[in-house]
Amino acid sequence: MLVPIHDHCTRRIVAMLPDALLLFVARMAIASIFFLSGRTKVEGILTITDGTYELFRTEYALPLVPPDIAATMATGAEHFFPILLVLGLGTRFSALALLMMTFVIQIFVYPDAWPTHLSWIAILLPLIARGGGAWSADALLRRRSDR
Repeated sequence: MLVPIHDHCTRRIVAMLPDALLLFVARMAIASIFFLSGRTKVEGILTITDGTYELFRTEYALPLVPPDIAATMATGAEHFFPILLVLGLGTRFSALALLMMTFVIQIFVYPDAWPTHLSWIAILLPLIARGGGAWSADALLRRRSDR
């Protein structure tokens, strides 16, 4: 029986793009977005700049969270969770934390930036649903614990 061309092409594409690759690329993509944003808030390794504190007092002002605490939490999150995502360690938790951060940014900081935030959500949701994939520390730890 002849296989229709589109079925054959689909199978070849699926074979070339395994879930491990797709989840790896998603982890790297979203990690780079948040990590690079975090790097704009610091000088040196993790010294939060005066400009960052000022942004959280004015443009990034959040209800109920003092600006200095919000600046520290956001800057820390933008460094810590992306590193975990690059490693594929605690992938679901890290992606969920960045999803919550995305919602806060969307609702309280940049409500008109929904197309950008929607693209971040599209990257984060598969990581929450599927985890880091076969090429992650999570998978390595799971394989070791199954022995």
